[in-house]
Amino acid sequence: MTLAEAAAEADALAQAGDETALARLRAQWDEEIEAAARAADYRVRAQGYRAIAQFRFRQKLELLRRGLEDERPAARGSSLIALESLSRNHPGDVNSFRPLLHELAARDPNAAVRRLAIVCLRNGTPQRDTIQILAGIAESDEEEAEVRKTARAVHAALKKKAVAK
Repeated sequence: MTLAEAAAEADALAQAGDETALARLRAQWDEEIEAAARAADYRVRAQGYRAIAQFRFRQKLELLRRGLEDERPAARGSSLIALESLSRNHPGDVNSFRPLLHELAARDPNAAVRRLAIVCLRNGTPQRDTIQILAGIAESDEEEAEVRKTARAVHAALKKKAVAK
């Protein structure tokens, strides 16, 4: 079984709520996920970052930080997708990565990575600095249309969350 196959199985187990089988699979694939996330080939690293989310491997969040700082956009993107997935029910995950997410959202050279960072920010708490950064991105004529559109949507969602508090 490959890591991708094991990750798909882990995702299915998590969705089915079979925590016992998922824990067994995590223990079995722990070292392979670590190795993949540290591999020289960016495609293998990207697969490792995605696997962290599919395995619901919350103990590996620091590996995702490494992925957010990766030189390759594909690895950064995979790490952001994993973080977004893991943070849906855990806003603290986004909050702990917030400065790095702000940097990626505002300055990453890859527009897809910027959009993914913005989407991740939606899962965090509605902090003033994030709302201001998103407003600036949404209003910037220098940003691509899709980045501005994503920033506007997440800005509106966070403002709504802030009012509901």
